[in-house]
Amino acid sequence: MCIMDNAIEIKSFQFAIRIVKLCKHIQDTKREFTLTKQLLRSGTSIGANVAESQQAQSRPDFIAKLSIALKEAVETNYWLRLLCATGYLTEIEYLSVIADCKELEKLQTAIIRSTKFPENSEIT
Repeated sequence: MCIMDNAIEIKSFQFAIRIVKLCKHIQDTKREFTLTKQLLRSGTSIGANVAESQQAQSRPDFIAKLSIALKEAVETNYWLRLLCATGYLTEIEYLSVIADCKELEKLQTAIIRSTKFPENSEIT
């Protein structure tokens, strides 16, 4: 069993699992491979970059790695919207998974801000 001890790492890993299963479902049921490949790449990259940020060599390195994870979350949001708009995701599927994606975006943004400006960490 792998052990993770912080919220962002746990949530991004769980999200990656969800993305893998979602992509497999779309590929199996809708036979769509191009968009799901993009979603799979960006959706799993969030957690990989979060994990890498945990071993950052400095505060700027941590911010840079977490900023890449945030960019991947924004890209994932785009692919989810596109899959919904083109009928590959139902509205119910979309609303469920996009909520998790937006939660990751907000969490990463808050961590980046509080790391850049620790004196303002109470401000959201």
